[in-house]
Amino acid sequence: MIEFNKTPYTGNEEKYVLEAMKAGKLSGDGKFTKLCHNWFVKELGCHRALLTPSCTHALEMAAILIDTQPGDEIIMPSYTFVSTANAFLLRGAKIVFVDIRPDTMNINENLIEAAITNKTKAIVPVHYAGVACEMDTILALAKKYNLFVIEDAAQGVRSYYKGKPLGTLGDIGAFSFHDTKNYTSGGEGGLLVLNNPKFTERAEIIREKGTNRSNFIRGSVDKYTWVDIGSSFLPSDLQAAYLWGQLESIDEINQARLSSWKAYYDAFKGLKDANMVELPYIPSECEHNAHMFYLKLTDLTTRNMFIDYLKSCGIAAVFHYVPLHSSPAGNQASVFSGNDKFTSHESERLVRLPLYYGFEELDQKKVIKATLDFFS
Repeated sequence: MIEFNKTPYTGNEEKYVLEAMKAGKLSGDGKFTKLCHNWFVKELGCHRALLTPSCTHALEMAAILIDTQPGDEIIMPSYTFVSTANAFLLRGAKIVFVDIRPDTMNINENLIEAAITNKTKAIVPVHYAGVACEMDTILALAKKYNLFVIEDAAQGVRSYYKGKPLGTLGDIGAFSFHDTKNYTSGGEGGLLVLNNPKFTERAEIIREKGTNRSNFIRGSVDKYTWVDIGSSFLPSDLQAAYLWGQLESIDEINQARLSSWKAYYDAFKGLKDANMVELPYIPSECEHNAHMFYLKLTDLTTRNMFIDYLKSCGIAAVFHYVPLHSSPAGNQASVFSGNDKFTSHESERLVRLPLYYGFEELDQKKVIKATLDFFS
């Protein structure tokens, strides 16, 4: 069976995890956490970067940092993972969904302004498949209406918009190191990216269960105490040790994924030209990270037949998000601004093909052949 995903592994992860174990400090903010923090600050050019147990936790911290209150409205696409919405629902906010663009599957930047009211607190662009949203328009709207921008860049490590890393364009960014992402910290993991220095001190407090323990460790206070709301948002240093083994090989992993992505794209150009499928679209101002390769088929029935056919060939392919506004929870806690012209329709056509670091060329050729056979 050709699996849809395999955990990325470079070879040094176990060495670093073992070193962290032997150091006798498995809790958060150990040696490898600090190495990762420094690496991301340098890589991203952000003000501060803080590892979290997951991207979900990073988004929850972001919701607290912008002081989300009951009744606040948060604008985002419906075509995203539940964590994007849950982070703000937990603070009592109302979610306002906006339709997506059919070319990138990202939020339609031209529909956001119509969704803004005097209760709007933030815009949350989701960079689908590591391809950037049209951030110039979004940032201009945020400035015009005095709104926060929180980038859900869960899939966006090593992706760029006009040369700037995703996650660094808004006030706050959030990355994921889940097992399915390009780089992992051992199954789960996330990163909070702070681009506005005013959030730094409070972020450290929230991350430390609402205490000023970080200041105590630095020696700026003689004891630490409870000073704010917070939770346990520190990952184990074991997670950071695994991630460090991946960051050392980030260029190799990135290039390998891009090579696999391009091989798919080149192989399926004929299907695209024959109007049998649509291929991923990368705007000229965007540099993507080959997080995923998807095809969009003509309709839901054809997609399901295609997935079943690949399964019969020993190949695992999957669809992706079910739009949040169509879910039971989404119906209760959200509204859809304007019309759902593309969100549901496009989501029903999309299928993701196997793509991961270490994807064997022979296996990819089997996926390509099976796909071409289906359409022939």
